[in-house]
Amino acid sequence: MSAIEMANAQIQAAVLPFGAALQSLRVRRDGGWRSVVLSRDNLEAPADGFLGASVGRVANRIAGAHIDIDGVGYQLDANEPPLMLHGGTAGFSEKMWEVRSASPDEVVFNLESPDKEMGFPGNLSVAAVYKLLADGVQVEYTATTDAPTAVNLTNHAYFNLAGDDSGPIDAHLLQIFASAYTPTDAAGVPTGEIRPVAGTPLDFTRPAPIGQRREQAAAAGLTRLPGIDTNFCVDGEGLRPLAKVTGPDGLTLTVSGDAPGVQAYDCYYFCGKVKSPRGVPYGQYAAIALEPQAWPDAPHHPGFPDIILRPGQVYRHTIRWQLA
Repeated sequence: MSAIEMANAQIQAAVLPFGAALQSLRVRRDGGWRSVVLSRDNLEAPADGFLGASVGRVANRIAGAHIDIDGVGYQLDANEPPLMLHGGTAGFSEKMWEVRSASPDEVVFNLESPDKEMGFPGNLSVAAVYKLLADGVQVEYTATTDAPTAVNLTNHAYFNLAGDDSGPIDAHLLQIFASAYTPTDAAGVPTGEIRPVAGTPLDFTRPAPIGQRREQAAAAGLTRLPGIDTNFCVDGEGLRPLAKVTGPDGLTLTVSGDAPGVQAYDCYYFCGKVKSPRGVPYGQYAAIALEPQAWPDAPHHPGFPDIILRPGQVYRHTIRWQLA
């Protein structure tokens, strides 16, 4: 199945039914088109690193691959033993979504997740609606359930504003509108603490070079591996700017959303196995992923924002990417 294209005078975007993924995003720049999203070369199969995919039923990590809802325990798929990562082995990113409608400026995907899939209770009906903007693209996720369940969806797009296969993003400037973050243990699971970023290399409240801050954070023992993979507790509520990235020539990406957090991940696991559609390997630090979502491992931390969806409720989550 081919990608579904949307375009206007400034933006070209393509989305995939497999994983309801953002396959590409191109912006008019210097008289031509620049590709700023890492794209997968196989349009109908899983991609290492979840390239551009819609991730769920619960994004990020769940400790012990186990949750309790209303006093009932559920054993989940431990696809990163002993944890669950991004919804399990057959999470939403690994599914062929139904195309409900497609037009030059909007594509609607639907997915039905049955009761006990990957261990989660409840039949969950999910929609992902991609809309073309004058200066970018957005996706809105909605979901309903017939039994209490956990839901935390996000999109795993990776950005390199110099061009998707132009090399490391170390010189990109990153700004995150968050005054706190959630420290993790050695497995990347939050400890439950909410720690201020002030005075640490993880303070991105003002723009800072990604490569320099990565090295400083590692030296200070704030990263579990040689890279940034951190949940930031974003200030404010509602649809608002969560983060900004500025490339070497001034092209700026603003990531907006209505989630309480954003996971920043700088691709330190990439090692050339993933290739662009042009056959160019994506190497370490090839891009930055900024994943708006609820805080990781929320069911195990009473002080974290709740991710339990109940019958009669509608889960809604909007992510917006704008380029200038």
